Formats: sequence, structure tokens, C-alpha cells
Amino acid sequence: MAVLLAVPPLVNGPIGSDGAAEEHEVSMARRIAMATIGTQGDVQPYVAVALELQARGHEVVLGAPDDFADFVKGYGIAFASLGSNIQEFISQSSFQNAMSRSALLNAPTLLAEGQRIVDTATRAAWEMSQGADGLLLNMNTSFGVDIAEALGIPAIMAAPQPLNTTSEFPLCAYSGPSLGSLFNRLSYRAMSVQQLYYNLPRNRLRREVMGLPPRRHGGFFRDTDGSPLTTLYSYSAHVAPRPADWPDSAIITGYWRLEDRTGWAPSPEFEAFLAAGPRPVYIGFGSMPFGAERNTEILREAVALWGGRAVVARGWGGINPDHLPGDIFAIEKAPHDKLFAHVAAVVHHGGAGTTSAGLYLGRPTFVVPQTVDQPFWGRRVHALGCGPEPVRLRKLTPEVLARALEDLSTNGDYAKAAAAVAAKLNAENGPARAAEIIEARIAEGRRGPVRASR
Repeated sequence: MAVLLAVPPLVNGPIGSDGAAEEHEVSMARRIAMATIGTQGDVQPYVAVALELQARGHEVVLGAPDDFADFVKGYGIAFASLGSNIQEFISQSSFQNAMSRSALLNAPTLLAEGQRIVDTATRAAWEMSQGADGLLLNMNTSFGVDIAEALGIPAIMAAPQPLNTTSEFPLCAYSGPSLGSLFNRLSYRAMSVQQLYYNLPRNRLRREVMGLPPRRHGGFFRDTDGSPLTTLYSYSAHVAPRPADWPDSAIITGYWRLEDRTGWAPSPEFEAFLAAGPRPVYIGFGSMPFGAERNTEILREAVALWGGRAVVARGWGGINPDHLPGDIFAIEKAPHDKLFAHVAAVVHHGGAGTTSAGLYLGRPTFVVPQTVDQPFWGRRVHALGCGPEPVRLRKLTPEVLARALEDLSTNGDYAKAAAAVAAKLNAENGPARAAEIIEARIAEGRRGPVRASR
């Protein structure tokens, strides 16, 4: 895409696949680099936007951990390694102990390993970004703001959860009682502590890799010149409405939904299980590999107390699929948008991607959050009327889970609310909206943030 003489207007609605995208005039392809570190939910949305940008004629390279090389390439997207497998990192005993026992005792080891990951990723992203016209980032790759400065290209931040300060609700990781608007704003100060973690190696890398002086400004949402970064929120305002006190640079696009292309279908064994009784409820506890034995024991007892049927997915961890009773069917791995079509309701950890998959299909949902943004999505599901009030995994008991399963199975109001949300979500096109803003931001150059549509 050639440099446009004027920034194209940002439409309020999505751009579909019926030819409307062609009306958005583009005179030359751009090269767009993306950098993300994390689990599946941190990578999959970027693939959806990469596909949309490629369909618009742009060249895209997606940098991510080695875990996702085959996944990214399988969609025809150029892949750049940002370092070793994240699964190995979260599987190590110090990470498990920090999450489930003592963060303080295990912090030094985790800090050293985390800084090594950031160092490796920064150097790889620097090479990947050469010749790029714009750089799409997330919190874990905020070093890309420095790379963008050195290359003279715009940096665009992205996040699957609300992170800009607001008085309307607290930081997404907070799961306590409501304490008012002042507390809500103050809770976002925790972001500055997290920023320090990522900032530790940045000035050294600016000097060694990019030839830049030390940073004077910047953060997750500010460029190194102090100006606001355009931040794209990859979820739907129908699920979490946009706060009125957010800056114009914070834009909710709709979910960056990626349709499965693996050709997954139920195995003959799963088909037989589905045919043998009423639709099961999906139960999964996410990608964190610790606590599998406890989770599995709770699962077995809860399903026995409830008297229904369940399908469970192990993912990277969370459930031990061995020796389960006949009313629980275990699947090693399956795309949520396909698997959830075969269940009556879903129970999960509340990750942004898993939550959206259930809501897209109109499934009543019970969220059992562990960490990060999961408490927020649990609260939103409940506030929308799509499921019971969330219960933290550490407080979950067989009795609590059994009651939730019974509630999901018998409360028709949950199903009605979930169906209403699903209709709204399926009318959106988040990747198209995001691609449109990325194009406009690149055309704008470094003059300032794209203004949000109200």
C-alpha cells in the first residue's frame, strides 16, 4: 500500500467479505510485523488479523514462540521464531510453585528466566521487523515500541482484555468486592509494577541492538515520545462495553476470531459417546499444567454428584485424563469452535479466547478463574446473564461444581441470554475492523493515534 494522502475514514460497522473491503482504497501493499509471546490465546488472534491483512494485499510476518511455528505456518502466514517454547517455561517447577505455593521464594528464578526470554525475543523481533511499515504488539512484547522508534514506524498495541485505566471497574485480575471508582482507578497502578519487569532489560537492548539512548517516556500505552499508543482491544463491546473515560487511542474492535482449518471432527469413539445420552457439558481448566490431580478429583466427584455427562480437554495441563468414569469423555486436544458445538454448556478457566468461543455459540457458561484477566471475564459472563457467578479455582469443591453443572443444565434464562449475545457477536467482524485501523495508523505514520469511533 502506498502512502495515502489522507487517512481513510474508520467505519462504525465491520467490513464483510461481500466486496465492501475492496471499497477501502489501497494503492500499495505494506509489510506488517507482529510480535506476541504467550499461550494459544496470545497467538491465535494475531493469526486472524494476519489473514485479514494478507487478504487486503499486505505482507505479514508473525513472530511468536517456537510452540506455534506449525500452527502459524498452517494458515499460510510467515513465521519468525521469538525463542524457545513457552510450554517449557510454564511447565518448570519454579513456575508451578510460584503460581500455586510461594511466588516470593520462586521469584528470582522466574525473573532470570523471564528476562532471558525477553532478551531473546527482542533480538529476534529486531531482525524480523527490518523493512516493516508497522509493528503490532502486546504487553509481553512491549519492547517492540523501542524497535518501532528505531525504525521510524508506528507501533500499535493490542490486548485481549481491558487494560487502560478507568474508574468504571478495577484491573481485570482483581476478584474481590466492589470498592468504588477511586479504588478502580488506583488498581491500575499495578500495571506500572508489571511494566518494570519488562523495562529491566530495555535500555540495555536499546543501546546494544538498536543504537538508541535510554528511554525517557513510554509504557504499555505510551510511545517513547510520550504520546498515546493506538491500542486495539480484541474483544467485543457487547461483552465488555467501552468505558466512557478511556482515551480516544483505546479502540474495541470486536473479537479477532479465527475459524478452525484443521478439519477436526469427532472421532468414532466421541461420536458414540455423544449418541449414548444427552449432550454433555464441556469442562476444562486451561493451559496451566499444575494442580491436575486435584482438579481431576474435583471433576470426578462433581460429575458423580450431578449425575450428568461431561467432556474434558486436557490442553497443556489442568486435567489428568487417565482412568475417568464412563460418563466423562476425555479429548486430548480439539478446537473450541468445533468442540463446543457438541456440548450443552461450558465450564472453563475464563481465558479471553475460550470465553469468546462459548459465547459465539450461545453456550451457558460457568467460569472458574485462576489468574490474569480470567476473573474479569467470569464477572462479565455472569453480568450478561449467561451463567452462574464465577468461583476461583482454588475455592472450587466438588459440591460447588456439581451445583453449577445442575444450574447450567436447568436454568433456561442462561441459554436465552447466551443466544442473544451470540447473535450480536456473529454480526461483528473484529479482524476487518482491526485491519482497517492498522492501515490507517500506518498511513498516518508517527503523527499521533487513530481516533476512536464513538
